[in-house]
Amino acid sequence: MLTLKEACELNAGMVTEEHLLLHEKNVCYAMGAMARHFGEDEEHWQAIGMLHDFDYEKYPDEHLQHTEQPLREAGVDEADIRAILSHGWGICSDTEPESNLEKSLYTVDELTGIIQACARMRPNGICDLEVKSFLKKFKDRRFAAKCDRDLILKGCEMLGMELKDVAEICIGGMKEHAEELQLAGSGSEG
Repeated sequence: MLTLKEACELNAGMVTEEHLLLHEKNVCYAMGAMARHFGEDEEHWQAIGMLHDFDYEKYPDEHLQHTEQPLREAGVDEADIRAILSHGWGICSDTEPESNLEKSLYTVDELTGIIQACARMRPNGICDLEVKSFLKKFKDRRFAAKCDRDLILKGCEMLGMELKDVAEICIGGMKEHAEELQLAGSGSEG
């Protein structure tokens, strides 16, 4: 089973751009919160989140086509590779999310982008971000326009959960790491 330390080590040679590392960390911590919700291994789910965009920086137009083999050669478990591939289902992968882990990653990948954008607009960042504020921004398709809202809603439906509940879990998981995620806001900076 993939550990967070292993995921970070594997990423080290592949992901160097600050915004991509931040995105992976956002997904990592949101996935940890989803794992808690489902009573699963938090660190394992975080590791999957941390490694999900393994090949994106080097191969943005061929995302996930350069993931499977290198991870297999590095000894990553087949189930973990499958989970990573499933987040691109219908976009750049034909691996349909089946487990709660896979469905969560599929949903959280895009969802964290909107949460991050909401938090960046607030003086206190994510620290006082509430779900109702997120939902207001979610409805405005011009806000964080590159985040696929239909995909997020499809993921929530696959999980059998309401958007507000998934968002609340993810916001909570990201709040715990606000400083590291650069989402603590200007109100808390000394």
